[in-house]
Amino acid sequence: MLNVGIFGVGHLGKYHLNNWKEIEGVKIVGFFDPNNDLAKEVASQYNIKRFTDEDKLFDACDIIDVVVPTDRHYEVCMRALRKGKHVFVEKPLANTMEEAKDLVNMAREANVKMQVGHVERFNPAFLAIKNVPINPMFIEVHRLAQFNPRGTEVSVILDLMIHDIDIVLSIVKSGVKNIHASGVAVMTDTPDIANVRIEFNNGCVANLTSSRISMKKMRKMRLFQKDAYIGIDFLDKKTEIIKLKQANETNVFSFDLETPTGTKTISVANPEVSQINAIKLELESFVQSIVNNTTTVVSEIDGLLAMEVAHQIIEKINSANRLVK
Repeated sequence: MLNVGIFGVGHLGKYHLNNWKEIEGVKIVGFFDPNNDLAKEVASQYNIKRFTDEDKLFDACDIIDVVVPTDRHYEVCMRALRKGKHVFVEKPLANTMEEAKDLVNMAREANVKMQVGHVERFNPAFLAIKNVPINPMFIEVHRLAQFNPRGTEVSVILDLMIHDIDIVLSIVKSGVKNIHASGVAVMTDTPDIANVRIEFNNGCVANLTSSRISMKKMRKMRLFQKDAYIGIDFLDKKTEIIKLKQANETNVFSFDLETPTGTKTISVANPEVSQINAIKLELESFVQSIVNNTTTVVSEIDGLLAMEVAHQIIEKINSANRLVK
C-alpha cells in the first residue's frame, strides 16, 4: 500500500483527492493547505486528516501530490525529493527554468519517480490515435478558454499553451529550430492571448494559438502528414482520420476524389474514443510506474523540455513587446 499526501486542495486538488480515493493500492494519509476555511471544509466533507505541519505529512507518505500554485511547486517538490518521496506535480513543472533544472537533478539523485501533470496526454481523444503512425509536417492548434482568475499568476503560455507544447513535442520528436511568437496582455499583467510558430529540425511546423479571454471554449489539434489528416478534439473527445484508403481497410466511410494524378480513394475513420477519466488515468499510471519501476508517462524531463520551449516563447513575446514600447 502506497501512502499519498496532497499539497493543495483547491479546485484541481479536489479532483485529485476524489480520484486518489478510487485508485487501488493507495491510501490518502492527509493533506496540507494553508487556507483555513478551505481546509476545514475539505477535512469535514471528505473525512480526511488535515496536516498543519508540512514535514509530518512528508514523513507519513510515499507519494506527494503537488497541486499548489505554480510559484510554490519548487519549494514543495524540493522538500519532498530531499526526503526521498515520489512526486506527482501539476504542470508546469516549476515557475522558472532554474527551478525546473534543479528539480530534475534532485529527482535523479533521489532515485524516485516523478511525473508532471500534463493531463492531455491521457485525454481519450489523444489516446485514440496511439496505434496510428504519426509523422506530421504541419500542426495547427487552438486552445481557447473563457476568462477565469484562477491560474492567472502565470501567462497563457504556462497556463494553457504548455499542454499543447508538451503534446507537440511528444509527437514530433525533433529539436526546435526556430520560434516566432506574439502575445498580448489584455486582462492581466502577462499575455492572455498568444500565437506561436515553432519550426522543427525535421521540417515540421506547428502553429499554436492560446487564449484565456475567448467567448467560447475550444481545444483542437490538427495534424497534417503525407497522405493523412488527423483531427483531435480534446474538449468534445472526438478524433477523425482522413487518409488514402488502404486495400485491407474495411468498415470505414470512403469516397473517390479526382486529383491531377488520377482518382484517389479517401477513407474517413472515427476511432473509438473510450469514456475514461483522464486525471484518474494519469494518477494510476504514476502508481504503476512506482510499483513496476518503469519510466513515468510524462517524466520530469518531459516537463523540463515543455518549459524550455514555453520560456523561449515568453522571451520572444517580451522582446517583441519591448521593441514596440
